[in-house]
This record gives sequence, structure tokens and C-alpha cells, in this order.
Amino acid sequence: MAYTGNNTLPSHSNTITAFYDERSEAERAIEKLAEAGIPRSAIQLIADGHGDTATTTRENKGFWAMLGEFFLADDDRTTYAEGIRRGGYLLTVSGYPLDLHDRALDILDDDGSIDIDERAKAWESEGWSRSGSTEAFASSSHDRSTGTARSSTIEADNEEVIPVVEEELRIGKREVNNGRVRVRSYVTETPVSESVTLRDENVEVTRRTVDRPLTGNENAFVDRTIEAEEHREEAVVSKDARVVEEIALKKTAEQRQETISDSVRKTEVEVEDDRAGGVKNVGTVGIRRD
Repeated sequence: MAYTGNNTLPSHSNTITAFYDERSEAERAIEKLAEAGIPRSAIQLIADGHGDTATTTRENKGFWAMLGEFFLADDDRTTYAEGIRRGGYLLTVSGYPLDLHDRALDILDDDGSIDIDERAKAWESEGWSRSGSTEAFASSSHDRSTGTARSSTIEADNEEVIPVVEEELRIGKREVNNGRVRVRSYVTETPVSESVTLRDENVEVTRRTVDRPLTGNENAFVDRTIEAEEHREEAVVSKDARVVEEIALKKTAEQRQETISDSVRKTEVEVEDDRAGGVKNVGTVGIRRD
């Protein structure tokens, strides 16, 4: 599902965003946008730690800061950042000709984008919090684009904590449209012709001149009427409809097993203690002595 909004920068009068689970789907949408006439420089794909235009890779920066360039509301910015952190892909289109707005919106709506609001509700049902994520992204001392940790010096009476984090792999399911089968029936007409023999009856009136004596069989001088009817045959057309074939659609479902392979991350902490009589052990954290 694509989202559109107004920016405050005059050079970027509109920005459309769409979120994808698969990079291939996002790249297919990019190609369709380019074919529709939208400059590739106006198209940007943001993944975990990388902001790519359709042609070149931008300078790496944290994606929380990168999302700020599009003047997104904090809730939207937090949701997109969480989606990117979970391996998704954010496609943005900005600074494009305004007459292509509807076309760009149609492409992003039709090409595999997900409903980010529905996805956020699913995350919240699992315990994710928008407010907690906002603080974590905004104040994090870790640059997600390069993976480089920033060092800091602890002042007296202060404490700085490094959280030890371990990811757990959760396998869920989502329904994917695998195509459609549609059967449509329609009526056609085919001219046909058949020959048939028809019978016509005709009545002829003949008047003849004769000269002969009257006999007693003529019933002379008696009123008489004789008549004859003409008949003709005409063709009568009738049609019989017969079922000669059937087309049936049947939908079946079956279960299949699929093995999902991925990697999970966890924080490893190494403590360097070069003091005399330094710490021998801290829980399960490894100690390196110089």
C-alpha cells in the first residue's frame, strides 16, 4: 500500500512511500516507475543501513536520520525504521512531475507493497512499542549503516551501560497471492444454412367456350357454389440447446514443510582490564588480560 504526503520543501512538493518485504518486488516497482516517466533520481530505496537511488548508492548514514529527510511524522518514521530494521525495504518517490502523481500511486499500490499500518499492529501485538523504538533510534550511539560503535569516556559518578542483546528467531506466516485462474463464458453466433423442400398449391380458373346440347346431368338453372383453397408450405425454425461440455474450477489446499534458514545476532562483550589485580570474571562475559 502506498502513502502520500506533502513536504515543506518547494523542490519536493510531494513524496510517496511504499514498503516491501522483498527487494525484488521493490525493484520491479522501480522499473515500472521509470517506464512511466518518473526520473530515477526521484526514486530512492532504503534498506537496513543503505539508502540507494535507482542508479547510485548514497553515502551511508543511519536510516533513522535518513527518514528525517522526508519530513515524516514521528509515528510514521518510527514504524518505517522498525520495518527496515526487520529486513524490509522502503521505497520513496519525491520531487517528480506532479502530473505523474496518480500513475506513481497506482504503481506502488499494485506492485506487492504491504499495508504498513496493519504490519505495525501485528508488531504491537507481539510487544513492540512505538515510543520505545523512537527513543532507541533517536538516542542510539550505534551507527546502523556502518556498524561502527562510538567510544565515550565515563566521567566521575556517572555510569554508562552497554546492553547485551540476543535475537530470537521467530517464524511466522503470511499469505501471498500466487496468481488467479478466471473462467469467463460468453455467447457467440455462427451463421448456418439448411435446404428444405416446400410445397405450394395453386388454384386456376379456366373459362372455355362450348356448344353442345343440355343433358339432364348439368343441374341447370340451380344456384351452385364451388370453391378451392390454395395452400403453401413455409419453413419453421426451432432450436434445441444441449450441454456438450463443462468447465469446472476446484480449489484445493495442501500442507508442505519448508525449512527456513537465517541468522540471529547477539551482543558479545569483551572486557579489557589492565589494572593490577583486575576483574577475574564478570558473569559469562569473557575477560582478556594484557
